[in-house]
Amino acid sequence: MFSEDLVPIGVFRGGNGLASVFRRLSRFYRPYRRFLYLSLGLLVLATALGLVYPYLLKTIVNQVIIGGHYHELPMLVAGIIGAAVVKGIFNFAFQYSGQVFGSKTGYDLRNSLYRKLNTQPFAYYDQVHTGDLMSRMTADLDAFRMFLAFGINNLVSLFLTSVFGLGLMVSMNGWLALVIACLLPILAVTAVRFDGRLRPTYRHIRKTLGTLNSGVQENIMGMRTVKSFAKEDREIVKFNGRNDDYFDANMDATQLWKKFFPFIEFVGNFGVVLILFIGGWLVISHHKGMNLGDLVAFLSVVWTLIWPLSNLGFFLNNLTQAVAAGDRLLEILEAPDELGDQGQHHTVQMLGNVDFSGVNMRYDGEAVLRDVSLSATAGETIALVGLTGAGKSTLVNLLPRFYDVDSGSVKIDGVDVREWDLQSLRRQIAVVFQEPFLFSTTIFSNIAYGSPNATMEDVRRAAEMADAAEFIERLPEGYYTLVGERGLGLSGGQKQRIALARAVLMNPSILILDDATSAVDMETEFKIQQDLERVMKGRTTFIIAHRISSVKRADQILVIEHGRVVQRGTHDELLKESSGLYRKIFDMQFQDFESVASGQAASQASAQATGKSVGQASAQATGQPLGQAVGQAAGKSSGGFSGVAVPGGGCVE
Repeated sequence: MFSEDLVPIGVFRGGNGLASVFRRLSRFYRPYRRFLYLSLGLLVLATALGLVYPYLLKTIVNQVIIGGHYHELPMLVAGIIGAAVVKGIFNFAFQYSGQVFGSKTGYDLRNSLYRKLNTQPFAYYDQVHTGDLMSRMTADLDAFRMFLAFGINNLVSLFLTSVFGLGLMVSMNGWLALVIACLLPILAVTAVRFDGRLRPTYRHIRKTLGTLNSGVQENIMGMRTVKSFAKEDREIVKFNGRNDDYFDANMDATQLWKKFFPFIEFVGNFGVVLILFIGGWLVISHHKGMNLGDLVAFLSVVWTLIWPLSNLGFFLNNLTQAVAAGDRLLEILEAPDELGDQGQHHTVQMLGNVDFSGVNMRYDGEAVLRDVSLSATAGETIALVGLTGAGKSTLVNLLPRFYDVDSGSVKIDGVDVREWDLQSLRRQIAVVFQEPFLFSTTIFSNIAYGSPNATMEDVRRAAEMADAAEFIERLPEGYYTLVGERGLGLSGGQKQRIALARAVLMNPSILILDDATSAVDMETEFKIQQDLERVMKGRTTFIIAHRISSVKRADQILVIEHGRVVQRGTHDELLKESSGLYRKIFDMQFQDFESVASGQAASQASAQATGKSVGQASAQATGQPLGQAVGQAAGKSSGGFSGVAVPGGGCVE
């Protein structure tokens, strides 16, 4: 599509050079080549009309001013005006066609980039920054689009003006044309060398802009943390550092421009001076019949040629930025696709039988799962317990293929997950993450996100199962209350309950709760567990939790340490292993219970002896604030919640 005669020779290099970038992006602009061809055709006509002016000026000088044929002036002026009007129409038409060419290409490219980002695996987003992706999707894409819309026409216009202008000059006076021809190679060599130095500079500019945007985006998302630690000044210093890097990168480009522009302008003006000197001498000496009109016409052509040549640096700037931007866009477009569908593409309804066999997985060269095996029949509840970083979340993330195993297999209903159709697989597995994400839309839309055809009754029922209906219905607009960005305006527990309702509404065959109730209080957790017992019937459920109360009713409990399954069994079986990690976790949580229980016993005895309230005596016995002691003395029992609250472990019955 793009031939080397459209741009200065020498910018075509291998690797990530202009030719390589445009060739790899050609699938986006090829369908709209007709608009480019139309634009270029109109550009040729507009350029040709622009060269009519010198002949009309020559005629005015020779025939009217010198020859005294004043009656010809109105016709000649009308000719100039007519040529200007027709050229203006052609200019509008070719610029409009070029804009359509660039905009349609940008539209398709934007859609493809967004589609590509939505098909990238989890591992891709573990390594990139949101701000940098936003910079590529906006600033980089717009730089590439603008070059297609205007940059190509500018370069072609320069080429046509140079060719037509030199031809016209030669036809007027070969000696003067030779003077200009001697200057053009100087301009061309300068432009090529300038481009070679400018391209890496602009790539660095775009990289620093991406880093700057990433920092701003991260700071805004973490503003509550910044303010809670009073680190505003530190963040400002970090931003200033990134802003300085971006400024310095732009100044590096400016240093190049300040050398290029003056040199180009000097060469152009020097050429005009030479033409005036040599041409004036030729007119005075009447060399080969050259007259004043010929010199005026020749100077008109020179100025027509000098203007685009003086903007050569600007045109190369657009080209360089487009190549740098296109290269960054290609890094997204050519990234490895999401874990590909393989095999028979199973799309049948899942039963929920799960089998992990000899699973090993490494992340960034470090083993995170080592020879993990487990089996779960349909309808079973499997709990995963272990210290932070043990590999619990990584293990369950293999089920919906957020990641793939390095060795071993993960099977559902006897079929390797890599043999399932990816969309079908994920539609039948619901995941509630520890850090739930809510979209900036209504609560209804957030709950119905995975089930777009759900009715209000369906959404309300799911919210009730997640113990979210009560607080939702207290909101001003109920289920149609708009949620702030990332769920701002809602507590952590409220966001988790909405996310849980969203998963319940999907009616999945496999439900994964990744510490899904960590942000709710123990009383709410107990209510949710009671409701979830109904939800989990008939579906396989994986629970990751740190509270023993969340997992003790599971059919199987697996204790994971350093990526290995070190214990498995039921709650009662694991408690009997006195040296096991599960028992240690239980004891750590139970110690807190014993402390509270002893404090309550002391407070009751003291209350009977002194006549004080139980809360006052408890506060005195335990050394706690009165409000906290009263809450513990009350046991936080309500709504059928039996047992004593355990600060680290939920409820011990």
